[in-house]
Amino acid sequence: MTDPACEAVLGTDGLEALVRVLRGRGRTVIGPTVRDGAIVLDELDSAAALPYGWGVELEAGRYRLRPRPDGAAFAHSAGPQSWKSFLHPERVRQWSARRGPDGGMTVRAEEPSAVSYAFLGVRPCDLRAIRILDRVLSGGRVQDPVYASRRAGAFLVAVECTEPGATCFCVSMDSGPAVDSGYDLALTELVDGEGHRFLCRSGTREGAEVLAELPRRTADEATRTAAARAVEEAAERMGRSMPLVDLRTLMRDSLDADRWDDVTARCLSCGNCTMVCPTCFCTTTEDVTDLTGDHAERWRRWDSCYDLDFSLLHGGPVRATPHSRYRQWLTHKLGTWHDQFGSSGCVGCGRCIVWCPTGIDLTEEVRALRAEAARPEDAR
Repeated sequence: MTDPACEAVLGTDGLEALVRVLRGRGRTVIGPTVRDGAIVLDELDSAAALPYGWGVELEAGRYRLRPRPDGAAFAHSAGPQSWKSFLHPERVRQWSARRGPDGGMTVRAEEPSAVSYAFLGVRPCDLRAIRILDRVLSGGRVQDPVYASRRAGAFLVAVECTEPGATCFCVSMDSGPAVDSGYDLALTELVDGEGHRFLCRSGTREGAEVLAELPRRTADEATRTAAARAVEEAAERMGRSMPLVDLRTLMRDSLDADRWDDVTARCLSCGNCTMVCPTCFCTTTEDVTDLTGDHAERWRRWDSCYDLDFSLLHGGPVRATPHSRYRQWLTHKLGTWHDQFGSSGCVGCGRCIVWCPTGIDLTEEVRALRAEAARPEDAR
């Protein structure tokens, strides 16, 4: 019987072999690569497409690539995409209908596409985000068949974080920089005097089987120690931190806080934060037809609680102001998500900070809400 807990050391040739083995098993390999001035997720036909030698500079409202002299493949923070884009796609056709010669309509439901993914380079924060989406979209009484189909066969290669960005705060959300479960293979990248290598450990039987097919050497204590130290040092270099406070209670008790006026004076209601968030899952439907009226389709697409029409009822939108929409997003993400799904909806990836055009920082907003709540009533 294959030991699911085995570990080994891979070189860059092992990473190339990993992509080849996964593709040979019929999987579509998705991983980070450089395109259009960013590190994005795309299909890989070779490990050579990984962003070797590229890092990123992050700040609120700012993202820039920067070259790295060490040639590391995974020493960069989360980019604008998350794995949600592949598991919970932006647009999905639900059904199509065609008018027959007798005037009747034939409706055909869209079956979930048969796809077998291998995700290479899943950050610890994104690994947690996938587990959250599992609960939201496939762990309850009603399952999303598209998500369930894509998720069921996904092979996850996690990469422990050794290079946090200025907007990362996964330690505050207990979602990194180490990984402890939920993966098939986990890599820790090291580039030092001993060379460029990856400590690799398996978390499932299939992960162990794949690892056995790769060029590797036995994991030594020096590599284990260096990998553990790199992850521990990353935990000490987080660029942001979420205040240590009961977020659920703070959100519940801050609905009338003055701070909402301050932040929404800066918010454009563009919805960028919800689009890049790895756990936001809201959708809407739209019906389209051709000019003849003989063919119609229904599509599901991502939606955002920042959209004025998101809460539209017959009498108008329930949340008509940016104030109410931003408050809805933040209080749900950090507060009422617990009531629905048993955890926070935030994993500390920092994408919403980076990709906000006006640089709104949710950790700063939580800190301001906490400070306001701590002031005496007559001083507010």
